[in-house]
Amino acid sequence: MSEVLSQSQIDALLNSMKGGGDDSAGNSQEKEEKKEVQYRKYDFYSPRKFTTEKLKLLRNIFENYSRIATSQMNSMFRMTSDMEVQDVEEQRYSEFNNALTDSDIMTLVKVTLPEQTKNLPMLMHISPRLMVNMIDRMMGGPGDDDSIDSGYVYTSIENVLYQKVMSYLVNALRDAWSGYIRMDTELERVEQDPSMFQDISVDETVAIIVLSVQMGKLTGNITICIPGNLLTDIFNIIDRRKNMNLDEDQKDANVRETIMNSIRESALRVNAQLGVVEVSLQDLYNLHVGDVIDLNKPKESEVSLFVEDQPWFTGKLGVHKKNMAIKIENRIADEEDEEELRRLIPDKEEILEEMETEVI
Repeated sequence: MSEVLSQSQIDALLNSMKGGGDDSAGNSQEKEEKKEVQYRKYDFYSPRKFTTEKLKLLRNIFENYSRIATSQMNSMFRMTSDMEVQDVEEQRYSEFNNALTDSDIMTLVKVTLPEQTKNLPMLMHISPRLMVNMIDRMMGGPGDDDSIDSGYVYTSIENVLYQKVMSYLVNALRDAWSGYIRMDTELERVEQDPSMFQDISVDETVAIIVLSVQMGKLTGNITICIPGNLLTDIFNIIDRRKNMNLDEDQKDANVRETIMNSIRESALRVNAQLGVVEVSLQDLYNLHVGDVIDLNKPKESEVSLFVEDQPWFTGKLGVHKKNMAIKIENRIADEEDEEELRRLIPDKEEILEEMETEVI
């Protein structure tokens, strides 16, 4: 007898036939179709001024800054802290300004470049939770208050200590950039109301660097805003100095070759020393033609050869084409002299071969 289906089983079978197969597979396929690829909007009214390589260089600089600032914070607050680069991006100034509230404090950093007279300042902002606990830690407190929110208002004493902490962080910027450019940074002033700062247009392109700081159990951010014009001047100086270094290397190679060509034609005085003996003034006074001076050396001993009064070779005294000659056998220069000569005269071997040929 065939099996009789219940009404629920019949309904499930009909639903599966209407869906064209397994219902779960159809639902998963519909979910995949509903997923949309997320793209980042590009503002064609404000095209990018800095390439990916420039932003990568900027990230490397502030990774170096993070290491320097972390070392200073550990010594200043006597606790383990960590700082790392969270994000480096190019945005409009409005992105940085809109993230600040009326109670926030913004630090202006004066930047002096070697080839520029006046520049827009860098802007730095530290989250109140992180700064208040830094100040508390500096004054001997535990520095672990997690109840500070973004609307915290600094007191007059805290404002003074705020500038003290920022002076250390600003000075670390100079050391971080020193490997790329000679830059002088100093704390210009602390802006109590960021909305009053109007030197930078809201539509101007800036580079925003977000540093994540962990001090004990607390976390916070340090945000640095670099105006586009200032960053353009910095990159131009770096690129120009790279090209100058390449030109100087080529120039040094040409100068070295010119000097070596001039040295090749120089005339050097070569003296052969048979021996050295000491005599008294009386014996020297009584010397006459035909007298013999004993050099206290065997007749087959080596003869020293001096180049401009400097001992260079030893050799054997002999005859070449009916003329007195010296056959060079050894070099007197020690290892340190050899290294110095190789550094000063890269093709010294060729010069020595020429000298040996001329002497023999």
